[in-house]
Amino acid sequence: MSSDARPATDGTQERGLGRLAQRSAEWTEKWFPDAYVFALAGVVIVSLAAMANGSSPVTVATEFGNGFWDLAEFTLQMAMVVLTGYVVATSAPVARLIARLAQVPNDPRAAVAFVSLLSCLVSMVNWGLSLVFSGLLARAIARRSDLRADYRALGAAAYMGLGAVWALGLSSSAAQLQATPASLPPELLEITGVLDFGTTILTWQSLTMAAVLIVLTVAISYLSAPRGAAVRTAADMAVDLDDSPRDVAPRERPGEWLEYSRILPAIIGLLTAGWVVVQLTTLPFLSVISSLNGYLMVFLVLGLLLHGTPRRFLSAVSQAVPATAGVLVQFPLYAAMAAVLTRAEGRGGETVSGHLAELFTSVGGGGAFAVVIALYTALLGLLVPSGGGKWLVEAPYVMQSATDVGMNLGWTVQIYNAAEALPNLVNPFFMLPLLAVLGLRARHLVGFTFLQFVFHLPVVLLLLWLLGTTFEFVPPVQP
Repeated sequence: MSSDARPATDGTQERGLGRLAQRSAEWTEKWFPDAYVFALAGVVIVSLAAMANGSSPVTVATEFGNGFWDLAEFTLQMAMVVLTGYVVATSAPVARLIARLAQVPNDPRAAVAFVSLLSCLVSMVNWGLSLVFSGLLARAIARRSDLRADYRALGAAAYMGLGAVWALGLSSSAAQLQATPASLPPELLEITGVLDFGTTILTWQSLTMAAVLIVLTVAISYLSAPRGAAVRTAADMAVDLDDSPRDVAPRERPGEWLEYSRILPAIIGLLTAGWVVVQLTTLPFLSVISSLNGYLMVFLVLGLLLHGTPRRFLSAVSQAVPATAGVLVQFPLYAAMAAVLTRAEGRGGETVSGHLAELFTSVGGGGAFAVVIALYTALLGLLVPSGGGKWLVEAPYVMQSATDVGMNLGWTVQIYNAAEALPNLVNPFFMLPLLAVLGLRARHLVGFTFLQFVFHLPVVLLLLWLLGTTFEFVPPVQP
């Protein structure tokens, strides 16, 4: 739990981006509501928009209720991202690795930039791992008595993978979907065909964009990190930084023998290893390593193995469970919001989402198409953050529009991916797992992440436009 109590500061030692970040952080800490209130307000706004579009209150209420549990599976997955990441990262071997990494930076601003860099790099492999690993690294750096780093800036830096480049990496939901014909809805497959990673995330244009955004992100993190009297450490914010596992009580009964034995974890580990080998030998490598369910399974069993015994593992799980509370109560509201936005039909059978699509795609032609679609995706992402899942909603009309204007379909997926990350810098939806790890609230980070958004938006739009001119239209390839 963090406190808003803070020492008086005059900010006189801050200049440039540092002063902007400080003022932005101060404003958001005072005026920014809790993430749950943000979700409640979003439902109200979307519902009013649907009724203004001609949907009856009965229709809005029906879609709200019908869609409330649409993200039940995703909610569990996100909760497990927090739990498995926490369990693995608090094991003795990984805790030692994080502790060693925490000793690398030699000054506070370099520490913030270091966390930002690792967050971005790890998110290119898996965004869930990036959140928890970077959050625990931020905590480890904050524990250093010889380094007075701003804990809010460290926390924001740990979030940069989700706010900058995750969707350009291997765990991109849209790229994964487009590369897997068996998962594509028939109507979407007919429009787009199959787009493997060679046409999306592994093009030189996409990799160039990722590199530019990582450099930009790290630079802003460094330059905006508070110094001197403006610094607020974890101690200033009354954050408990103790990540050590609880002591496990000694065995008292014969029946507890297996709870303290490594035999069962070893057997489960062998079964999991066998499953991984089968997956790697029967499915594409990139598909296997980017599967969220596979990742969660491996990390859950890895946590069991790293802790050694069931008793130590369960002790770590009990520490991690409270961190999932925000995810469990907030995600259903976003599912309901998405349902109202995309299903509540109004005048002429149109939804709010449909009207937004028509508005943006009608003016999108030639070189402006990338910018228009990116703005639309970012706008919709503010209301319906989905980790890329809303691609299924947008793809049919966006990809058809791309075909109509002659835009490369693989690059259109990357337009979506690049823009999909931008709302994460403003909307606290995906901050929830990280906030649970950090012991902070969204308002503590948004001042810094919004500053990143201000710089990222024009750079992303410019890159999408310029790099898009290097592509040629390729007709859909059917399986």
